[in-house]
Amino acid sequence: MTSDIGSVQTVISGTLTGLISNVTLLVLAVVTMYQKNWILASAGILIIPFLVLPTRQVGKKRWDITYQAQAKNDEINQILSETMSVSGQMLVKLFNREDAEYQKYENANGDMTDLNIKESMAGRWFRATIGILTNAGPMVIYLTGGLLMLRFGVTDLTVGDITVMVALLERLYRPVNSLLNMQVEIVRSMAVFTRIFQYYDLPVEIQNKPDAIKPEALEGSIEFRNVSFHYNEGSPILHNLSFTVGKGCSVAIVGPSGAGKSTIINLIPRLYDVVEGQVLLDGHDVRDLDLDWLRSNIGLVTQDTYLFNDTIRSNLLYASPEATDADLEKACKEAHIHDFIASLPQGYDTEVGNRGIKLSGGERQRMSIARVILKNSGLVVLDEATSSLDSISENLIQNAIEPLLKGKTSLVIAHRLSTIMACDEILVVSAGVLVERGTHADLLKLGGIYRELYETQFRRALEEAGMNSRE
Repeated sequence: MTSDIGSVQTVISGTLTGLISNVTLLVLAVVTMYQKNWILASAGILIIPFLVLPTRQVGKKRWDITYQAQAKNDEINQILSETMSVSGQMLVKLFNREDAEYQKYENANGDMTDLNIKESMAGRWFRATIGILTNAGPMVIYLTGGLLMLRFGVTDLTVGDITVMVALLERLYRPVNSLLNMQVEIVRSMAVFTRIFQYYDLPVEIQNKPDAIKPEALEGSIEFRNVSFHYNEGSPILHNLSFTVGKGCSVAIVGPSGAGKSTIINLIPRLYDVVEGQVLLDGHDVRDLDLDWLRSNIGLVTQDTYLFNDTIRSNLLYASPEATDADLEKACKEAHIHDFIASLPQGYDTEVGNRGIKLSGGERQRMSIARVILKNSGLVVLDEATSSLDSISENLIQNAIEPLLKGKTSLVIAHRLSTIMACDEILVVSAGVLVERGTHADLLKLGGIYRELYETQFRRALEEAGMNSRE
């Protein structure tokens, strides 16, 4: 968007004034020439159609080259943004891929250079052709004037008149050349316009209904009714999924990787819409609810915590811009991150770096939970909220999660036993299908997928917990 719009800007800003001035000069030159001698004027104007022919050809050629060049520019920007980011730099260094990434950038940059040379060469031959034709104009005037004077005996035409016509012809060709160059630039810029419009013409998949519902308050009941979903046709994620979460209840969703757990979470705030079925919140289809109201009433803690390259205060206020310092401290104390922040030299005004790189994984996760506490939503969703934490940090988070979930409807995706045990019910999802549901004890008795997950992961956690308690 930045490079494409920048390319159009010069054409737009210079076209209007250039068009007015050149058209004015063109009209004045034509009128003056015809007042002087209509035969010589017509002879000079006969060259103009020949000027238009190369203009159309070079315009199309530069359109094609410009479209390719802008696409290549996107590729170069992507290479730079990926490899020069904090995570990208680290990945390149860890796998010793500096030379490979440099070669990839050099190849893309070389292709870009070739395209720019092709565009310059196309413009060069165009300018050369225009120059030859415009220089032929005065020759036509001299030839026509000489024939009129010597062959046909026109007595009211002098050498001085012919010289004046040649001067006027140059005044005529100058705005014509400018207008033709302007046409070439406009045709060239249409390639950039095409790319911009392709972006703007992309369909908006998630739209707010004109008569969207805004309930007075959120009760918190959730129902998935025969929900099916896929990102790409032919690769289904969820199949006819149905379950209910009562008001104030806490439900955990577990299952193997790729089972569709995070997709279930993403359907509630309408990050995506269902392909079939309904997701109901307090009895209303979420597609009928006002989008701002819906998302303002959902507090989501994601697995990958994202922080802006700003201060701790600004990142927290992102959830509630009107919050006071007292509100910030209260939320951070509940998330067990306040003492850490207070120990920093600049406190809440400390810069966290790109994506929060200056903080540890556990600190970033607690920051994310503090944001949700500050948002104070009626529905809380935790997507692997403790996945990045060590045992000490996890214990702090567990202490923070309990008051966060108290009295609120909550959906929890987690593999850690301590988080799941606190839930009222556990749903087991496999390959997009709800295969088991019940309490921890009930699911262990079934001897199905949940027991298998428990045997491979949760029992080890319990054994470690038991050893720590005996010590």
